[in-house]
Amino acid sequence: MIRTLGVLATLFLALHANSAQAADDNDLYIKLPQGQVVIRMMPDIAPDHVAQVKKLVREGFYDDLDWFRVIDGFIAQTGYPLDKAKGKSGKSYLPDLKDEFSTYSFKRGTVGMGKSDAPNSANSQFFICLTDKMCKDLKGHYTAWGQVTEGMEIVDKIEKGTPPAHPTKTVKMAIGSDL
Repeated sequence: MIRTLGVLATLFLALHANSAQAADDNDLYIKLPQGQVVIRMMPDIAPDHVAQVKKLVREGFYDDLDWFRVIDGFIAQTGYPLDKAKGKSGKSYLPDLKDEFSTYSFKRGTVGMGKSDAPNSANSQFFICLTDKMCKDLKGHYTAWGQVTEGMEIVDKIEKGTPPAHPTKTVKMAIGSDL
């Protein structure tokens, strides 16, 4: 009986560890000079957007990029490379994505993919909503692919401006399972 309980306990711990590791694959960590931000990615509502962000994060695409558009009370946006080695000016070398609109409501901490006015034009730029009020009407126009779970007080400290006079740079981004 004790042996059976030991086997069951070991099996439970192994399954729990595997589910925690799988969950970490959808946690995105952003290191900023002011601290760390954690985003829970949502592949269930935007699988292609999450996959593209993960690929770019793992390649170091977002590391050392400016938060180039930070509108007080609205959004903080990054993902616009000026370095030709990282991609074309304004986007990565990867193809643009088809829109993955959902019923997920944009609110404070929601992460959406930036795009032009043209359909299916999202690529590497993303934004974090700073307030509920100003972001509530983005649903159906932008793809939501994540939600900040820790560090909104850090996001609030990103230098404001379009572009900011002294832009905040991302130090490093990483996927939880890669840490």
